[in-house]
Amino acid sequence: MNIARPIRTSAGLIGVVAAAAMLSQAALAAGSYDVNVVVPLTGGAAFVGQGQKATLSALAEQINGTGGIAGDKLNFIFHDDQTQPQVAVQLASQVLGSQPAVIMGSSLVAMCLAMAPLMGNGPVQYCLSPGIHPKAGYVYSTSSSSTDQIAAVVRYFRLKGWTRIATLDTTDASGQDGDRSIAEVMRYPENKDTMHVVIAEHFNPSDVSVAAQIARIKGSGAQAIIAWTTGAPAATVFRGMQQEAVDLPVAPTSGNQTFAAMKQWQAFLPKNLILASAIYPPHPPGVKLDPRVDAAQQAMEATLAKRGLKADNMVATSWDAGLIVASGLRKLGTGATAAQLRHYIDNLTDFPGVDGIYNFQKYPQRGVGPLSSTVTAYDAKTQSWVWLSQPGGAPLEK
Repeated sequence: MNIARPIRTSAGLIGVVAAAAMLSQAALAAGSYDVNVVVPLTGGAAFVGQGQKATLSALAEQINGTGGIAGDKLNFIFHDDQTQPQVAVQLASQVLGSQPAVIMGSSLVAMCLAMAPLMGNGPVQYCLSPGIHPKAGYVYSTSSSSTDQIAAVVRYFRLKGWTRIATLDTTDASGQDGDRSIAEVMRYPENKDTMHVVIAEHFNPSDVSVAAQIARIKGSGAQAIIAWTTGAPAATVFRGMQQEAVDLPVAPTSGNQTFAAMKQWQAFLPKNLILASAIYPPHPPGVKLDPRVDAAQQAMEATLAKRGLKADNMVATSWDAGLIVASGLRKLGTGATAAQLRHYIDNLTDFPGVDGIYNFQKYPQRGVGPLSSTVTAYDAKTQSWVWLSQPGGAPLEK
């Protein structure tokens, strides 16, 4: 693909040109170290990108309050990919012209995968989605992986006695990742003889109804649903369940674990909504985490509170990524190269974050493993995330 070819998909892409022009201006900011972040600030995944922007801006405040980057202020520069992979590529191509050590983003699988081929020789790309699974190189994926999150959900289902599972995934990159991960998890020794996908349904992300798919699931004898989709398509699933009077436990992606989504969808949220999660939300006394993780979470919560923010999945997918990048730049200095930053990240083995203790030698390109995933529900009364399981998915004892 010729990435230099102009994009003519819509008038909205004119904003790409303006954003690119801002790059050179931002680079002139005195006393700052600029990190470019490509995220969807408009379009179907805007709630994800806007939340990550707020989170990373809060993180910059924390970093700069403790010395910044070798005395310079950390400055995240945000670029709107409009929830379109081709725009993400265009923006990434423009950013690469300044030869940065790192670029962060995007927020969804499709955009991250579209950007990744540009990073073969650097810079470091820190994708803010858990749904890509990069091989050794300059591309990293944030948070607990989508496979580990699905494994936690399936373990929770199995130990609750829900062994007949329906899947309802989108046909896009996120849904395809869900299909692959579900198939892999079902082959785990603990699941292969007990857990069964009794029906597998799909729909296009732009579909406004899944009535036919829900009706078939209703007649399949399924005891629970995994609907691995994010944003508007997840809302389509929830409306379909309400319309067809299907009251099964349903688990969408952790990308829906946001206060904005819960508020917007409150009229049709399923009663048994199961949310895969990283381990950042405040945990009950029965869950014990490494004290350093607790300390990282408390520091994060205090920083967010200053801005009137509370932790949701936007924290899980961006806070630790930003923290790791900042840590590397602090150690290496403002002249760090992409190769040096990659070497730094690859050799982190005991780095405390809000999602666990990172070990990139044990878990390459991600740093955390199965015990950084859990299962939660949303409590509308307290507007908080309630842990339903131990890390890894075993149900909490009541």
